[in-house]
Amino acid sequence: MNKHPFDQALRLEAAGSDRPDTWLGASSPAYWNMVGPFGGTTAATALQAILRHPSLLGEPIALTVNYASAMAEGPFSITATPVRTNRSTQHWTVELLQADASGAEAVVMTATAVTAARRETWSANDTPMPAVGFLDTLPRLRFGSSEWTRRYDIRVARGMIPEVWDGSCQGGEKGGEEGGEGGSLTQLWVRDEPPRPLDFLALTAMADAFYPRVWLRRATRVPAGTVSITVYFHADSRQLAQSGEGHLLGQARGQNFRNGFFDQTVQVWNQAGALLATSSQMVYYKE
Repeated sequence: MNKHPFDQALRLEAAGSDRPDTWLGASSPAYWNMVGPFGGTTAATALQAILRHPSLLGEPIALTVNYASAMAEGPFSITATPVRTNRSTQHWTVELLQADASGAEAVVMTATAVTAARRETWSANDTPMPAVGFLDTLPRLRFGSSEWTRRYDIRVARGMIPEVWDGSCQGGEKGGEEGGEGGSLTQLWVRDEPPRPLDFLALTAMADAFYPRVWLRRATRVPAGTVSITVYFHADSRQLAQSGEGHLLGQARGQNFRNGFFDQTVQVWNQAGALLATSSQMVYYKE
């Protein structure tokens, strides 16, 4: 049995022969965030249920996870259903249930995914890796009592979480290039702590390893939480294996902040400069 805390957090057991699409698991205190588990591990759990399925075709190319509510401490059930299988693609729906205060099962998370049997074709990368040096002296990202940040070695090269919460807008009211240097851009190096060979599950979680962009943009620590995240996988398992246990470079930038929601885009490269995954998510925030 793998003793790495990430693998323990994603451990699933078959619910029984009468429920072939369903697995049982439990939330992990090792990846706890402010009001529930780190959303990256929840997304990885959805993918884990698919990867464990005996009818799986190919490898993941897209995963969308919608967070209906914060997961509580304790057990849950998760069902992954292949709703259609074509010659080279397979389409999935996922649902995670957990008992609510009354003891009745309630939906905590829903997801959809596409897996595919990839084949060699012409390929090109139109999003080159930015020149971001890695130094052991780069500051590590930690915030508050969020236990999940202790499970990663995160070194921030640009866009560290504000030291002073003074409500100042980074880069001016317009932000980004128009408003000046800064905006909501963060560039960081990230790997599992302790180190763990990269796979689709770990990559899914790392695509969510950024604190809310609104905190950086406004230097105000308002309540915020991801509502929906989509991860697109550009690498296959061979490329992930070549990345080993090394740090990945992640880059996140917000695009629009309005009426209690903002979105952000993410790119993740390995040290060789291969773009492994891109991501977009919608995040709720409160004044």
